[in-house]
Amino acid sequence: MKNPTSLRIGIIGAGWIADKMAEALDTLQEVQVYAIASRSQEKANTFAKLWNIPKAYGSYESMLNDPMVDLVYVATPHSHHYQHARLALEHGKPCLVEKAFTANAAEAKELIDLAHKKKLFITEAIWTRYMPLSMKVKEIMESGVIGKPRLLTATLCYMMEEKERIIRPDLCGGALLDLGVYCLNFARMYFGTDIIKTVSNVMIGKTGMDMQECISLSYADGKMANLQAGVLCLNDRQGIINGTEGYIRVDNINCPEKVDVYRNYELIESYSKPYDMVNGYEYQVFECKRCLDNNLLESPLMPHDETISIMEQMDELRKTWGVKFPMDR
Repeated sequence: MKNPTSLRIGIIGAGWIADKMAEALDTLQEVQVYAIASRSQEKANTFAKLWNIPKAYGSYESMLNDPMVDLVYVATPHSHHYQHARLALEHGKPCLVEKAFTANAAEAKELIDLAHKKKLFITEAIWTRYMPLSMKVKEIMESGVIGKPRLLTATLCYMMEEKERIIRPDLCGGALLDLGVYCLNFARMYFGTDIIKTVSNVMIGKTGMDMQECISLSYADGKMANLQAGVLCLNDRQGIINGTEGYIRVDNINCPEKVDVYRNYELIESYSKPYDMVNGYEYQVFECKRCLDNNLLESPLMPHDETISIMEQMDELRKTWGVKFPMDR
């Protein structure tokens, strides 16, 4: 039996990522998936039955009119985030919007401006920002154990070259918004924003979408970050922060599972994901609940300025590569 005072979440979209969220919250007391909305009533019913969700709606508007929904999780493709989050905000609902937040920075600014105008909470569901192990990495780096950080590498590749969400421009395809965004966030979390130069290389696929890319960032204080993302191969998914006296190795920047700390090439400490972690999606919802309980309009773990800045960074990279979406302005 769920806690009657738990945060009640309504999900827009009944795809695979909505499944991950439902799995994460299925056994928790303080948060629950209260409603699922799909364009198909049959699909909504099937999803609700699978995850024991009380309400199933065959339209997004119907769910948004339900006064019991406390928070809307937008789990549709990148191409539809703006449309669906805007609809939720217009119905007075706070939002957790899947990454990438929108197709481009212009859409991101409009959504955040609308949320501010309506005094509604909104945040990006870039789950790594909210994970305890991600925060531990920053703590380790700032402790001085690896000396002065100077070089960061982050890489994330999966075999996804045939997936529709990757190859279709109308779904905001490509590796950047799907995977590269994690590499950019990894660099942003640990090396900050003072970027003075960006150099990149890309491989464009048959449909005009980026299939793999290398991005090199130079910072004003001399630090550098080298990032790789792609949908044409598998890789180790590691992030490494290199300092003058050692380095930190993060296993899986997409969902940190283990962090090893080396000093002078000798392993001195290891940290693992929390023993009670379900799949990692729960932490972003915990943060939403904390923010809503404290009447915050944004999360300090993923501030609005950060979301907009990273969307601008990706816009500029796509412009350099000639990768265009129908909704670009």
